[in-house]
Amino acid sequence: MKIDKRITYVSGLPRAGSTLMCQLLGQHPDIYGLGHSSPLFDAINQFRRSMSENSFLLSQLDGDLERVQARLLSATRGLINGWFDETERPVVVDKNRGWLCMVEMLNLIDPDFRMIVCVRDLRQIMGSIEAQHAKTRLLDFPDHLDSHSISQRMSSLFNDNGLVGEALRSIEQMQDIEDEGIRSKICYVSYEQLATTPADAMAFIYDWLDIADFNLDPDDLVVTPTEADSYYRYKYPHATHAEVSVAEPHDLPVRIEEAILREFGWFYRQFYPEVALP
Repeated sequence: MKIDKRITYVSGLPRAGSTLMCQLLGQHPDIYGLGHSSPLFDAINQFRRSMSENSFLLSQLDGDLERVQARLLSATRGLINGWFDETERPVVVDKNRGWLCMVEMLNLIDPDFRMIVCVRDLRQIMGSIEAQHAKTRLLDFPDHLDSHSISQRMSSLFNDNGLVGEALRSIEQMQDIEDEGIRSKICYVSYEQLATTPADAMAFIYDWLDIADFNLDPDDLVVTPTEADSYYRYKYPHATHAEVSVAEPHDLPVRIEEAILREFGWFYRQFYPEVALP
């Protein structure tokens, strides 16, 4: 069994434009995508975990490993095909930050995959979270960061298991993938580029995806339904708009900005080399 559709997986950092990216991709007549974060990643992970602990399957591994592996691969592809069975469009979009840590397995499941990874200046990501938090102070974060200082919130959000840090570590670990074939299937797009020159950014992406060019009008977009955000206590809105606009820059205390630049110098060297590091 093969994957029926050409799938573009959208992942990346939070508050880095993945919702906008999905909205812009969805304007193209050959691309299908709801724009919401998808449960497909979790479904595949849960299936893999369940099968890895299934005593009947484990009993078959020693005697028939290749057949078991082939069945698992076919079943996983069947799950993906069934998920996108509703559309006839040749290219589909699936958004989930988890895809970042699954690149090598994706290459096995879907050798024709493409992944767009959205990035943004980390200081602006932190500033965006703080700005939204200021509007919703009577609601705590899901991981109970409300009573922390901004410094403590930054530490929690940017640690290895934090909302920002987990995605950052996955991006950093991409550097360890030496297979150029896999690396060529990943495209990094900055929020700054997407928001300031959306038509140019999308023209590049259409070419990279090998699909027909499309005359995107960034001032006349189809607005998609807002993703339900109650899990995040409405601190991370995902609304779409009829036109692309550049967000106002967020201010952070100098000490917080310097801490981000010191700790994540590798990120700035890779994606924002023009930023002076302390």
